[in-house]
Amino acid sequence: MQGRSHARPAPERRAYTLIELLVVVTVLGIAATMVVPAFSQTNTLRLQAAVRLIISDMTQAQSDAVAMQSPQGVLFSLSSESSGYVIGPVTNGQIDATPGIGVSRIISGEEFGNARLASLNLAQNGVWFDALGGPVTTPGGQTPAGNMSLEVRAGTQGYVIQIEAFTGRITVATDEEEGVLIGGN
Repeated sequence: MQGRSHARPAPERRAYTLIELLVVVTVLGIAATMVVPAFSQTNTLRLQAAVRLIISDMTQAQSDAVAMQSPQGVLFSLSSESSGYVIGPVTNGQIDATPGIGVSRIISGEEFGNARLASLNLAQNGVWFDALGGPVTTPGGQTPAGNMSLEVRAGTQGYVIQIEAFTGRITVATDEEEGVLIGGN
């Protein structure tokens, strides 16, 4: 009997070709160009969240004024370290900020993309609604307020919230455009 070699042939090694590697790198590059801009827009979205929260609270105060037939208000605080406001019913010419009755909000910080109130063109730093939901000049007053606005900024981006006289209709415009509605009533 002749000696047969029982050695198995070496397994073939499969390597990636240059074309396969180029295709993978190209697909990863395309995916990266779509994902990176999305990460840079998070501060814009957070700023918009702050604007929407303010609009929601002003609309709530107006609705509460009509529903309860009593004055309501939103008093804004414009300070360099933090921006915020208090929302609630107006008694004796001021907002009742008692916990469970009034609500206090801080809009600065990472949650809102470091947004801040940049300017206020409001009656006594607030938006006051009479029992019919119309904006007035003083807390609990009866004199109709004119057009009002406030600006919310984060870095170079900003939004102007506008409150119309008599109706209290709320609209939002960016710094660059007029009348871009991102929320309102």
